[in-house]
Amino acid sequence: MVSLIASNERSSTDGARPRSFSLFIKGMNCASCVNRVEKALSIVPGVRSATVNLATEHANVTFSEPADVNAVVRAIKDVGYEVGTENIDLSIEGMSCASCVNRIETALKTVPGVSDAAVNLATGKATVKAVSGTIVIADLETAVAGAGYTAHRVVLDETVDQEADAREREARGLRRAVLLAALLTVPVVALEMGAYLIPAIEAFVLSYLGLQASWYLQFVLTTIILFGPGLRFFQKGLPALLRRAPDMNSLVALGTGAAWLYSVVATFVPGLLPEGTRHVYFEAAAVITTLILLGRYLEAHAKGRTSEAIKRLMGLQARTARIQRDGETLEVPLEEVRVGDLVLVRPGEKIAVDGEVTEGASFVDESMITGEPMPVGKKPNDTVVGATINKTGSFSFRATRVGRDTVLAQIIQMVERAQAAKLPIQALVDKVTAWFVPAVMAIAVITFLVWFGFGPDPALTFALAAAVTVLIIACPCAMGLATPTSIMVGIGRGAEMGILFRNGEALQTLRQVEVIALDKTGTLTKGRPELTDLVTANGFERDTVLELVAAVETRSEHPIGEAIVDAAKEAGLAVGTPEAFEAIPGFGVSATIGGRAIAVGADRLMVRLGIGIEHLSSVAARLGDEGKSPLYAAIDGQLAAILAVADPIKPTTPAAIEALHRLGLKIAMITGDNRRTAEAIARRLGIDEVVAEVLPDGKVTALHRFREHGRKVAFVGDGINDAPALAEADVGVAIGTGTDVAIESADVVLMSGELTGVPNAIGLSRSTMSNIKQNLFWAFAYNTALIPVAAGVLYPPFGVLLSPMLAAAAMAFSSVFVVTNALRLKRFRPTIETGAINNDIKSIEAKPIGG
Repeated sequence: MVSLIASNERSSTDGARPRSFSLFIKGMNCASCVNRVEKALSIVPGVRSATVNLATEHANVTFSEPADVNAVVRAIKDVGYEVGTENIDLSIEGMSCASCVNRIETALKTVPGVSDAAVNLATGKATVKAVSGTIVIADLETAVAGAGYTAHRVVLDETVDQEADAREREARGLRRAVLLAALLTVPVVALEMGAYLIPAIEAFVLSYLGLQASWYLQFVLTTIILFGPGLRFFQKGLPALLRRAPDMNSLVALGTGAAWLYSVVATFVPGLLPEGTRHVYFEAAAVITTLILLGRYLEAHAKGRTSEAIKRLMGLQARTARIQRDGETLEVPLEEVRVGDLVLVRPGEKIAVDGEVTEGASFVDESMITGEPMPVGKKPNDTVVGATINKTGSFSFRATRVGRDTVLAQIIQMVERAQAAKLPIQALVDKVTAWFVPAVMAIAVITFLVWFGFGPDPALTFALAAAVTVLIIACPCAMGLATPTSIMVGIGRGAEMGILFRNGEALQTLRQVEVIALDKTGTLTKGRPELTDLVTANGFERDTVLELVAAVETRSEHPIGEAIVDAAKEAGLAVGTPEAFEAIPGFGVSATIGGRAIAVGADRLMVRLGIGIEHLSSVAARLGDEGKSPLYAAIDGQLAAILAVADPIKPTTPAAIEALHRLGLKIAMITGDNRRTAEAIARRLGIDEVVAEVLPDGKVTALHRFREHGRKVAFVGDGINDAPALAEADVGVAIGTGTDVAIESADVVLMSGELTGVPNAIGLSRSTMSNIKQNLFWAFAYNTALIPVAAGVLYPPFGVLLSPMLAAAAMAFSSVFVVTNALRLKRFRPTIETGAINNDIKSIEAKPIGG
């Protein structure tokens, strides 16, 4: 299994500050918030780029010089938002008194991004409060070392997601706010609307309560709602308005505040209002606040579900490990496992960390990493991955990667970064939302003036209702959530299928690809030579021939010989030791085994020995058509068999090629192998075009040719020589069992190592982009259509004026619709299920030994 290197630029032990980091930002509610934070970050000195994602509530900031974390935090706070924090626990060695505590705390607080530090002398621990995503543990350790002590991180529980906890607390707070607001809103609506709609309530109010007392009671209840559960809108909206950077909170605060203030005047100082305009809108302010709080709660609850893929990945980790230390077997917490530890694994257990098998054998379920359902056999020298599940046997392995270096930890980091990405399609949303809220406020003012100047009596009442409705219905929440929620769910679903998008742009570009260019070795094929054919002549037994030929090849250093020996061992044959071994350059090899003369080589060796090969000529012709070079074996001067060693096609490759063709794509193969072999494989697989016998730069040239007429090209490869092509292609797709260099050059990583991941990735890309377009259409169409209705364009011809309360309900529904629609991607089914590939399709693979 490969090592997935994190792309975030982080320091190692040199203590250098990070040049890029991801911040968790609290308080963003709509696309205008995103635009505001991005603008604030972009003017911080040294910031090269800053992108903000509403769904993940993260800002990705990249510096062109050493990062000034404090300046970034100040910029975010200055525009009215809070930066998330995390607690980091350190174990401190060398403390002896209270002055040590003070010295270490002072040193820790000098690290950029640290807001507070507390050291406990009794426990030997330090708790550091820092800005989420900005701290490199090595910086803290270096700071402590500079004060004369030693520090190591203590990971209390890797599965604790502090940001998820923060979102959960927010959702719980919103739930309480909704319940309180709803409880108080019911009597307000009953007193005001009920008196109009239900005669019995009207009689009760007039007879026992009185209209004025009813208004007083509504005032009390509505004031509690607005300045209790609804205070959040005023706390954030009004300062944003004063900064001339209004957001959706500003719209809500203005709308509900105007309705409340008008009603207060009508209740307590009616003489200030024109004759005939004494009406109250307490119920509108109360209902709007309650409905928007409900929408926020439903949105927060649904947004929490978009990150379930990450939560599931984090929950896969083992909690403990059984290790051998100093001759003892100990069960220790996962965070105490160190590189080099010998870890013992029993049947049914989770593998704790990444490592290399040292003893024993078993089958391991790696589906959580690769997406492949079949368990994988493990034996000494094979690698195992943390969090995968041991099935049948017992074994021990040497830990090679622990903590944040494990494959699972790096997958989580990769998925989180990709989920926080901003797609090119988001640029359209950003341009619109930059002016959307100010435009809505202008429309609301114009609406008020038109109704007040030209509307029917009571004009002031109609003007206020229409303006409030415009403010409420136009909140751009749905616009801000349309793209990032789909990205989060789509990329998370891909991770569950073993498809890792290393950046968000690949998710959009992949659906536009028209040409799939494939490397051959390791991509279409297994990447290692195997004995694919052994056809015996009359009078010879397959096992006997294979046993004798393998014995001869034990003295050969050629990969072909190694493949024959491996095949004999896998068949359980006893491979003997050759005598009188002779290598004949350009012809083959010969030896004596148990008194029998064996010769193995090309057809010219048989001619040299005077052995006829005509009766196996049809087999040789078939092998030639398949791009294989036949080998002949003679025993005691007679032709015994014809063999072929080749790099066999992976069992899943034919089905993958077929699926790509069904998606309407052109398939090309680019390889450095000889043309005859390449074309033979292309014929068997139905590949449309072959570019053979090229060096790495030739692969790049081929991609340029495929790009003619503006076509998008994806390249799939696994080797070091594929890295230039992976980087050059519009989308580079790396086979996850390949080299780290190839993976680092790619945009998408297929963890299973199977080509079936390519049609699945394209299918997921198309589904995700379709989902994004549905969300954007809903968000834009909703606002475009309903703002004029809210302003009252339907009143003159039809007498229809939208109620502020209906506007609040519609606005809340719009956001919830967008998030719920994005969650449908969780049900995406793979274009092709590897485990369901038909055996007939598998049989296209090279014929087995003896075939």
